[in-house]
Amino acid sequence: MTYTVNCSILLTELPLLERPAAAKAAGFDAVEFWWPFSTSVPLDSEVDAFIAAICNAGVQLTGLNFHAGDMPAGDRGLVSWPARGKEFRDNIAVVTAIGEALGTKGFNALYGNRIEGIDPQAQDAVAIENLVEAAAAVAQIGGTVLIEPVSGADCYPLRTAAEALDVIDHVRTCTGASNLALLADFYHLAANGDDVAAVIEERAAEFGHIQIADNPGRGAPGTGALPLDAWIARSRELGYAGLISLEYKAPIDTAFDWMLASANARTTATEEGAS
Repeated sequence: MTYTVNCSILLTELPLLERPAAAKAAGFDAVEFWWPFSTSVPLDSEVDAFIAAICNAGVQLTGLNFHAGDMPAGDRGLVSWPARGKEFRDNIAVVTAIGEALGTKGFNALYGNRIEGIDPQAQDAVAIENLVEAAAAVAQIGGTVLIEPVSGADCYPLRTAAEALDVIDHVRTCTGASNLALLADFYHLAANGDDVAAVIEERAAEFGHIQIADNPGRGAPGTGALPLDAWIARSRELGYAGLISLEYKAPIDTAFDWMLASANARTTATEEGAS
């Protein structure tokens, strides 16, 4: 199992609860989701239906986001949002329960945008408190809190790997918590102008997770200019042993065509090398 399919950005032509089965039918054994509910504490029946969709599809839920607010409206997390601290903390118990039921280990906590009129240091203090609580909760099920740099949101303060790692290091220094790690989304890092190759050289063995999309466009591998294959290979050489999340935009009919093209190219190269 090499890839996990992010079913919040792929297969979106289908109802959410049908996407795990569609990923399985496409040949994948693992999926991940952004927060799949509209509230931090959904109804028990909603949670049960989500868990059943994963189990019935026969896939592993490898990753789940904490509630990040209204993403289509521009929200990018509740972690550092003082007015919604209780909402985030209430969400921790639900996330942990789903993770325990499905054996999920990776939990992405989007940091949150800067809020106009609130001291950034005050927001950061709230974020540290919330991350400490989240890390303690998921540690009970062997989970890791993932911190992700994000592009395309001017008010989001974590844009580079170094900025995300500073938050992780701060939590570790304050509490000794060891179950926080960088979510290395190669698309977001590249789009923000970070030196992805250097980040890999310095930190690959510590990556908590890798997500990919090509740039520009956030499309499937091969639609842009990023050397994704080389970056993934180097990350593995340096110690990253986890899955690669497919978190790009593509129509359902052609979403995974690049994998067949890539396999054919490798076969051709092998045959030419042997001749």
